[in-house]
Amino acid sequence: MSLSRSLPRRPLRFARRFGYARILCLGLLAVAVGLRALDPVPLEELRLRVFDFYQILKPRKAVERPVVIVDLDEASLARFGQWPWPRTRVADLVSRLTEAGAAVIAFDVVFAEPDRLSPSRAVDNFRDLDEAMRTQLKGLPDNDQVLAEVLRRSPVVLGESGLPYVTPAPAAAPPPLGLATLGGDPSPYLLNFPGRLRNVPVLEQAAPGRGLFTIRTERDGIVRRIPLIMMAQGDLMPSLTFDMLRVAVKADTLLVKSDEAGVKSVGVPGFEIPTDRNGQLWVYFGRHDPARYVSAADVLDGKAGSDVFSRKLVIIGTSAIGLLDTKTTPLDRVMPGVEIHAQVLENVLTDSVLSQPNYAFGAEILAAILFGILIVWLAPILTPVSLLLLGGAVAALLAGTSWYLFVREKLLVDFTFPLLASTAVYLTLVFNGYVREQAQRRRIRSAFGQYLSPALVEQLAQAPERLVLGGEEREMTVMFSDVRGFTAISESFRRDPQGLTSLMNRLLTPLTDAIIERKGTIDKYMGDAIMAFWNAPLDDAEHAINACEAALDMLDEVGDLNAARAKEASEQGKPFMPLNVGIGLNTGLCVVGNMGSSLRFDYSVLGDSVNLASRLESQSATYGVPIIAGSKTALAAQDRLAILEMDLVTVKGKQEPEVIYAILGRADLANSERFQRLRNHTIDMIWRYRSRDWEGALNAMEKARALDDDNRLKTLFALYAGRIDAFRTAPPPPEWNGVYAMTMK
Repeated sequence: MSLSRSLPRRPLRFARRFGYARILCLGLLAVAVGLRALDPVPLEELRLRVFDFYQILKPRKAVERPVVIVDLDEASLARFGQWPWPRTRVADLVSRLTEAGAAVIAFDVVFAEPDRLSPSRAVDNFRDLDEAMRTQLKGLPDNDQVLAEVLRRSPVVLGESGLPYVTPAPAAAPPPLGLATLGGDPSPYLLNFPGRLRNVPVLEQAAPGRGLFTIRTERDGIVRRIPLIMMAQGDLMPSLTFDMLRVAVKADTLLVKSDEAGVKSVGVPGFEIPTDRNGQLWVYFGRHDPARYVSAADVLDGKAGSDVFSRKLVIIGTSAIGLLDTKTTPLDRVMPGVEIHAQVLENVLTDSVLSQPNYAFGAEILAAILFGILIVWLAPILTPVSLLLLGGAVAALLAGTSWYLFVREKLLVDFTFPLLASTAVYLTLVFNGYVREQAQRRRIRSAFGQYLSPALVEQLAQAPERLVLGGEEREMTVMFSDVRGFTAISESFRRDPQGLTSLMNRLLTPLTDAIIERKGTIDKYMGDAIMAFWNAPLDDAEHAINACEAALDMLDEVGDLNAARAKEASEQGKPFMPLNVGIGLNTGLCVVGNMGSSLRFDYSVLGDSVNLASRLESQSATYGVPIIAGSKTALAAQDRLAILEMDLVTVKGKQEPEVIYAILGRADLANSERFQRLRNHTIDMIWRYRSRDWEGALNAMEKARALDDDNRLKTLFALYAGRIDAFRTAPPPPEWNGVYAMTMK
């Protein structure tokens, strides 16, 4: 019996000893690994952006230029007319390049239709020709045949394009290129185009090579990878650049190596090119370089020397804007597509090809698990500072290793996933520590009695009968104040608890004095927080104004304390961490009296108005202002203080909206012309925002920003800008009236 009762407790004991936070972190690691296997779009985008950043930091430098681009540029089109040119002129261009010693000549254009300028076709468009002239013209050689004869004598690779729709296969297609595979069929992993845009048969049958010049961009429109081998209309086809290499080395066959993860590499004799699993090459880009280009007009006119093309790979393409062949790369927003092909060849010929090996995925998963477990293991042992240093070391190691592999080995290994997974584990442990610390703070606060105001002490001394349970309803102004970032401040005094106590006393004493001097009553201290109220137990006709003045006095006291502490820290050579206070004020009906049990009770206040004051204090960081007041409080003090409307909100648990205001200063600021203009522009911004006039709201915001010299409303303006941006993407429903629902207490 005792054994059976003890068994269910063992998992609970283990969980307590090992730690629920550690178990949660291990589960989080498992979820992260599953996400990496799915590779959602945001994760892939982040990885690609990191690889882009590497290329921006260290672009490839073109030390050698084994590739020349013969450019069908604007000057060539102006010299010889619009494209397409007669095939006889193209034949002249190829002949001149062959005579100049070009190793390979490739076309980044396709000759998909017969030349309409061939004499036998053009003659039908001429009028007033006698029959003899017609017969003579029809007897002249066909332009496509003239080009075909030149292609047979030249090392030419014709370009084709993959199409996303099915096209009919030609009746007399040339025989497929020789392709050998090693390690399995690569076709399931390759990009697949159902159709092909081919050249006219007479040209394809004459040319020594054919390849696809299709470039597929990533989701964001940037070219990072170029397929070297792909499926097109059921055939395994090389890219234009890959087949140029085959023709250059005079090979008959292309080799594709695969394994169970996909394609590993492609090659021709003398070159093995690593690819991703889909047969794509990661291009290591250099900057756009005009020195790669020679105008086609200069070639035809004999102005380009033969040494320019001797033993070079030549690509005929265009940079002319009207021919619409431009792409975006990680380095250049606009680059002619033909130059991307040239850079691919330079990558291969200068041994600067980037690669993301198939084992990189496993390495990323392993790194995430190892570093995640390391943090889980060491977190309870290390101090917070040591844990932070460990996290920084892990991040530096991951980023440094990835950068080293890129620079030295030309390998693309992602560090963002293991870094994100490790960070998620780290933040989970930090959050768990924060929650435990907050719970400990609440226990410590509950162990101490509450302080009473001197006025209440005097009243109770004169009337002891008030020490009974019960209360009365009256209109009051309630204040909540809290120190921002108290956890970090406490951590800085981890080895000096007496120092933290001294600091809290130095802070709470002047804040308490400021409240009491303005006729307020201290309800309670909650660690670094103060709750106070006005108009009880003593009547105060100007309780809302006094509460606002007290809040401004408290900010002045905090400023004086920070100045004194900064001077002390400078003299002692210690770091200085300023104190910042957030204050919430609200006026309304409350129940005030002695509340608790028959053994212990406190003079305190309850009600919705109290809850709203607490919520407003918690929102001071959200809106970026130190004092936030409800509408009744602000309206009571609007003629004496600098008050600015900020928002129309509903708090959690309530349906009625509340206008909230920032209290920015006293009468001198309120009466200044600059503040009045700032307030008017801010009111205009809010009105236009609630009217769904997004553009008008942004214009009013910019006018208000120009008047906000000390950036006190920077966070408020950023908040509205973010909301407007979100509403432009997803407009609010028709019943929306500009009310913002607070979700946090």
